[in-house]
Amino acid sequence: MQLVVARIGRAHGIKGEVTVEVRTDEPELRLGPGAVLLTDPASAGPLTIESGKVHSGRLLLRFVGVRDRNAAEALRNTLLIAEVDPTEMPEEEDEYYDHQLMDLDVVLADGTEIGRITEISHLPSQDLFIVERPDGTELLIPFVSEIVTEIDLEEQRAVIDPPPGLIDDRAEIVSSRDDGPAESGEETTA
Repeated sequence: MQLVVARIGRAHGIKGEVTVEVRTDEPELRLGPGAVLLTDPASAGPLTIESGKVHSGRLLLRFVGVRDRNAAEALRNTLLIAEVDPTEMPEEEDEYYDHQLMDLDVVLADGTEIGRITEISHLPSQDLFIVERPDGTELLIPFVSEIVTEIDLEEQRAVIDPPPGLIDDRAEIVSSRDDGPAESGEETTA
């Protein structure tokens, strides 16, 4: 099975290094020297990682055969794809690969069906489940522990506890304004 593990950013320096937007929780495993990665577009690869380092908080990679800034810049926005055994599990207990989450039923704690995960969007701040509802509409559910309270792979479901307004338009509106009589000095309209 293939997993997107990174996206190549801009060239760094003049010797063929590139910045990388990491899309895996296991960069040391997937993006280490010697790793051979497929690419999207396929015409850019496969690429073999020659070396890597962290510079100013960003991962920099150098690929075999990419020796100058022009060659590095030509790889910009290329997705790096690792071939992974489909039975392999992430190291941490509360981590999941995208393929494990796809097509899970999304339900409330009381069992009310919300929909089915059709896509996972990886944003810089958090991941989002894109959930298709039974009526064909889509919902965006942040994949954070406060909202997604349980992932049950055996039962093929994700249990959520959404805040008001996340799954419907009937958000609870809490007014901080006292509806009582105006205090002295406040203007009122009749």
